[in-house]
Amino acid sequence: MIRVLHFADVHVGMENYGRLDPATGTSSRVRDFLDRVDEVVDYALAHEADLAIFAGDAFKSRDPDPTQQRELAQRFKRLADAMPLLLLVGNHDMPGMSARATSLDIFQALQVPGVIAGLKPGSQVVPTRSGPLFLAWMPYPMRNRLLAREEHQGKSIEELEQALRGVVSDILADLALQAAEQPMPRLLAGHFSVAEAKLGSERTVMLGRDVAVFRSTLCDPAWDYVALGHIHRHQDLNPGSQPPVVYSGSLERIDFGEEAEEKGFCWVELARGETRWSFHPVRARPFVTLRLDLRDAEDPTQAVLSALAGRSLQGAVVRLLVDLREDQRLALNEKDVHQAAHGASSLTIQQQIESQERSRLGVVEPHSLSPAELVERYFAARGMPEERVKRLLAQAEELLRDPD
Repeated sequence: MIRVLHFADVHVGMENYGRLDPATGTSSRVRDFLDRVDEVVDYALAHEADLAIFAGDAFKSRDPDPTQQRELAQRFKRLADAMPLLLLVGNHDMPGMSARATSLDIFQALQVPGVIAGLKPGSQVVPTRSGPLFLAWMPYPMRNRLLAREEHQGKSIEELEQALRGVVSDILADLALQAAEQPMPRLLAGHFSVAEAKLGSERTVMLGRDVAVFRSTLCDPAWDYVALGHIHRHQDLNPGSQPPVVYSGSLERIDFGEEAEEKGFCWVELARGETRWSFHPVRARPFVTLRLDLRDAEDPTQAVLSALAGRSLQGAVVRLLVDLREDQRLALNEKDVHQAAHGASSLTIQQQIESQERSRLGVVEPHSLSPAELVERYFAARGMPEERVKRLLAQAEELLRDPD
């Protein structure tokens, strides 16, 4: 058995719901994400992992803060000093222009010992303390890096998506052919979407339009384990069968869309045809949503304080959603509410007043929807035909995908 650590989607740099730490000059939420990486590294070292797979998305943005780069690099170095470490490039690590360096290129440029930089699709035999394995990888498939502009000029978004899926499938098929020639255990790492996967709220933080690979492409007997990143919800796409096709999921919650998701990493015992693996939760910061209908309350503030009394909110990121009548808008003393929730890491109070906008959106709160979902509901509320809505949404995704 070759012991493999599989983790992904660190997203260092996420600062939402955080506070500035004067001692370090960084957000408390940045600290959360780094602390989760420490948990992963400590586990790998304590259990003597033979190989570590980081399946992409090291930072929140393609231009990370130098301090955050240093902090994460120190943690990657701890792993690489003890075992081979694959650093796979995710969509958040890639710049918009193919000529620019990714946020992980520095590891290849400095030739950091023990680090395998997965900047482009590739493979190699990796020697470990428990024997060799065949390792292959597929970084995030950016359209402008894999499709020739001249060949595909003038094509529709759907045609470009099909062409990109074809290129990615061909690359994966070639890697599988290489793997089939090897007598040793074989592992494929990738950072992309699989069509059959269950999505989480990472849709709101993804950069670019995704191309989804079909699950059947990955359930190839050439592989003994497929280590995936990109989708934040942990899941096995080939349960009970070989090879396991696993998203480790992210290490920390990005927003309330991931409130109920358990966060962690995977521990893999890799062997030819009989790989075993397990999911290990980490101490991710809890997110808690409290929903209170106060429209019949005589004293909205007291009603909220009563609801908070006795609840354990220590260290949690809390979202308080309160329904109020129009005449109650000024009756809620938010200062008193914040004082009552002093143990929470942060508290956001969102007053919900019945309005034309709410009735148009239905029972779903507007703030709980992603930008793409809000656009879709806007078009639907205007009575546009379904086919036209699909075309407009495709254009909207293009506009939303890249602020540059």
